[in-house]
Amino acid sequence: MAEKVAKVGVKKKAGYLYFVDRNGDVSRVEMARGGRKKGRKRQEKVAKAGVKKAKGYLYFIDKSGDVSRAKMARGGHRRKKKKAKKAKKKKPARRKKRR
Repeated sequence: MAEKVAKVGVKKKAGYLYFVDRNGDVSRVEMARGGRKKGRKRQEKVAKAGVKKAKGYLYFIDKSGDVSRAKMARGGHRRKKKKAKKAKKKKPARRKKRR
């Protein structure tokens, strides 16, 4: 399903989010946790990989610390089109017979 793109061997530290940045290098940023002020955290470069990203792929750091990629799921389940409802004529209410 996923294929290795570059062998980097990054050792992951708890509390950090590791990702492939715009330049194709491995970066990390501190994870957002409850109670912390909202805003942008400073990202730091962990390793240089120099990966050229292709369109339609998701790049990530796998369990062994290497850069991998997987084809992105596109489309999903298409919904059926709704049929136009025809206007039905209402029948007059039935009258009860008097005895």
